[in-house]
Amino acid sequence: MSDLSESENLYYRLSHELLALESEMRRLELWQAATPHPTVLASTEPFCVDTLTLPQWLQFVFVPRMTSLVEDGEPLPTACGIKPLAEETIGRQQDDSGELIGILDTLDQLLSRSSGIALSAV
Repeated sequence: MSDLSESENLYYRLSHELLALESEMRRLELWQAATPHPTVLASTEPFCVDTLTLPQWLQFVFVPRMTSLVEDGEPLPTACGIKPLAEETIGRQQDDSGELIGILDTLDQLLSRSSGIALSAV
């Protein structure tokens, strides 16, 4: 039996998947060196669709925000839904995107099971 509680295990798995996401985006050459201008990142549209590509949103919004929540043990979102958007955008543009789509699917599934739990509340 594991020494980790259910919430600790969830946070650990999310941390692992976020690292895998970055690694796979780098492998696919979707990871950018330059950070977009702050006004571009301040979009209020879902996934910043009006100012960023999905890979940019993943790199500059999603990964930092989720990493912060995980590291601080904060409550997690209970829904994400990135996989369908990734299939429609990255999947159509990138031949070798199966692994990336799989990682996003895993993140979607983990977050849908989180039920807003917080590590600090346990």
